[in-house]
Amino acid sequence: MTITVNVNGKPRTTNAAPATPLLYVLRNDFELNAAKYGCGAAHCGTCTVLIDDKPVRSCVTPVSAVGKANVTTLEGLGTPDKLHALQKAFIDEQAAQCGYCIPGMIMSAKALLDANPKPNDADIIEALAGNLCRCGTHNRIVRAIKRAAGVQA
Repeated sequence: MTITVNVNGKPRTTNAAPATPLLYVLRNDFELNAAKYGCGAAHCGTCTVLIDDKPVRSCVTPVSAVGKANVTTLEGLGTPDKLHALQKAFIDEQAAQCGYCIPGMIMSAKALLDANPKPNDADIIEALAGNLCRCGTHNRIVRAIKRAAGVQA
């Protein structure tokens, strides 16, 4: 069965089984590797992508559940020549240590800033509660999100 998924503004097709997690389709079929496999149970947030601008754990979302919705991955936010404001802020604040969690963090932050362009620390912490960082760069991550929002850090 062929399934079409709108990813980063382009329709993409896959022959994956309908129950296949979206994460596997993104990584294996579409070669979009920013979203990572972490826990496989929607607890860590490393696989976070946006579906119609809402953060979703792609490790537990069947590809068939996407339907005609728009999926945005980190690769769809910016390019090396024209970074998204969040990508630039994460670099400027050196918010990544190992970097494994960062794509999911940025996607959750994107959803936050789309809904709340001027978040305070509590808003950011709440929005990222489901994204785990084992390196402990949380303070830099919060500063990066505030920088991207134009809020004084």
